[in-house]
Amino acid sequence: MALSDSGLRRTLGVGDAVVIGLGSMVGAGVFVALAPAAHAAGSGLLLGLAVAAVVAYCNATSSARLAALYPVSGGTYVYGRERLGEFWGYLAGWSFVVGKTASCAAMALAVGAYVWPDRAHVVAVAAVVVLTAVNYGGVQKSAWLTRAIVAVVLAVLASVVVVCLGSGRSAAGRLDIGASGGVGGVLQAAGLLFFAFAGYARIATLGEEVRDPARTIPRAIPLALGVALAVYAGVAVAVLSVLGSDGLGDAAAPLADAVRAAGVPGLAPVVRAGAAVAALGSLLALILGVSRTALAMARDGHLPGALAAVHPRFQVPHRAELAVGAVVAVLAATVDVRDAIGFSSFGVLVYYAVANASAWTLSPAAAARLVPAMGLVGSVVMAVSLPVVSVAVGAGVLAVGVGAYGARRWAASR
Repeated sequence: MALSDSGLRRTLGVGDAVVIGLGSMVGAGVFVALAPAAHAAGSGLLLGLAVAAVVAYCNATSSARLAALYPVSGGTYVYGRERLGEFWGYLAGWSFVVGKTASCAAMALAVGAYVWPDRAHVVAVAAVVVLTAVNYGGVQKSAWLTRAIVAVVLAVLASVVVVCLGSGRSAAGRLDIGASGGVGGVLQAAGLLFFAFAGYARIATLGEEVRDPARTIPRAIPLALGVALAVYAGVAVAVLSVLGSDGLGDAAAPLADAVRAAGVPGLAPVVRAGAAVAALGSLLALILGVSRTALAMARDGHLPGALAAVHPRFQVPHRAELAVGAVVAVLAATVDVRDAIGFSSFGVLVYYAVANASAWTLSPAAAARLVPAMGLVGSVVMAVSLPVVSVAVGAGVLAVGVGAYGARRWAASR
């Protein structure tokens, strides 16, 4: 089996990469993100979904172009460093690691909430330990487990769509597209929904573990995004048709509430089980992505050098994976799931702003710069449209990272 120059094993083909991306995108977000997005946008939910999809497409296109040119672990951390300079690469890496570590904790807590609500934190920590062990055993094992998880989740979501649209309680009038939440509400909904779309970054961060990355990554990213968009649109239309935007915005478990409203309450436990499995899939892919970015940053001295080690047998960044797992386990034992989502969205949108700025430099042609320009503007606008607390906390954490970078540079210059 081919190895990359760093010793990571190249085992993933196009199908594996698509599945890993889907495991991140068609995960717990589809079960939880629709409700707060509907609460923010009201009848503009589908408009928010469209905005998120357009920005996600721009970001995915920019990421695919860059990943083909720089097929190494680290994603936008590497692209920003190579195209814009060391600081911008560091900012992207810091945003990704911190934001996605919060996402890991949120997904772990989602597992706990669906499996055993009274012991959600205990289940969350156990899930982190188990999935960290799976990742430690090699990326191919992770890909196979993700494949099984995606199959289960897609089956559950398909059943929700069929039940809702096939029931006599579905009404096309509930799909009335307006903007009762205003432009700000639509943009906030787009930012919240982007939290679920952003999983295609996991494909790029695995650049050293895919076969023929210059061909595989540009094919896998748009394929994964296209399938995820189709799934989200189908589920959103189905759920809105029975709950309406007001009912969806107030729902604690929107998909389970939708099948009850459709007259099939017996399907609700299956939906809850699917949500737990989906959260596991998202958590698995997130740990993969964060550990690879940590590996790249450790190689460059922005994180402890010990995290750059690659296991001699499994060819995975085992110390980075263990460190990420330990931090996520601590967060999962102490934080609230709702506190992590907005902050994670802010960090990820900053990450993609750097990706689009990097892609802007690839060609001086105006036509080639249109997509990265749209992605850059869209990412920034959605980031500042998130809830005020999320923006404030996110900006504060980024400032801490920038301060640490400055201190390191100052110490190195002395």
